[in-house]
Amino acid sequence: MSRLVLSVSAVFVSLTVSLAAQAQVTVKDAWVRATVPQQKATGAFMQLQSAQDAKLISAQSPVAGVVEVHEMAMDGGVMKMRAVPSLALPAGKAVDLKPGGYHVMLMDLKGQVKDGDTVPVTLVVEGKDGKRQSVELKVPARTAAAPAMNHGAGQMHKH
Repeated sequence: MSRLVLSVSAVFVSLTVSLAAQAQVTVKDAWVRATVPQQKATGAFMQLQSAQDAKLISAQSPVAGVVEVHEMAMDGGVMKMRAVPSLALPAGKAVDLKPGGYHVMLMDLKGQVKDGDTVPVTLVVEGKDGKRQSVELKVPARTAAAPAMNHGAGQMHKH
């Protein structure tokens, strides 16, 4: 499995590749919604783009007991949220994970996620060849009302 480390800061996204990555996924505008005390769930949002056809198959974070890829969609006039087994990442097309749509759901939170915190999130992406890569993110937390920062596209660096 290839492993990528991605650090999201207020100015840029840096991407470190320890092995040549097959899917070459870039992450842009990543953020986690800050919570209030005792809140047990929140979402992580971002834009993903893969150089090759791939799919997001799972996510993890040490701040949550359960992390799932979710979608929100209208069903019979009611907005419903559900876990999805994977999310397609078509080659060269940006896929938005945003409030009210696809997102990474962090549940059974181990503590409050405060505005300004950095939240580690690992995404697992599978290429059409079945090879998996982990993309490790350090994502800023912010309140839903805070303006989004433009973090720019990830830059690949081979190590």
